[in-house]
Amino acid sequence: MSDKPQDQQADQVEPQGVKKVSLADAIKAKLAQKQADQAAARANPKAAGNNNQTAKSQMTKKVNNQRRRTGGS
Repeated sequence: MSDKPQDQQADQVEPQGVKKVSLADAIKAKLAQKQADQAAARANPKAAGNNNQTAKSQMTKKVNNQRRRTGGS
């Protein structure tokens, strides 16, 4: 093995430049990104794009016949 102590060897296993981020910091960063995206969408709604799914028609909706299949009353 090498002459370095155990804790310095563990540091070398991780890639350089990768910073450990706590869960709280990650959540705060994600929330800030989400709020920025929402503000941008409010400012320019056409540029945000339409991510909405089209609603299904009630005529093409598959009926739920579980009560009939299972004999429920």
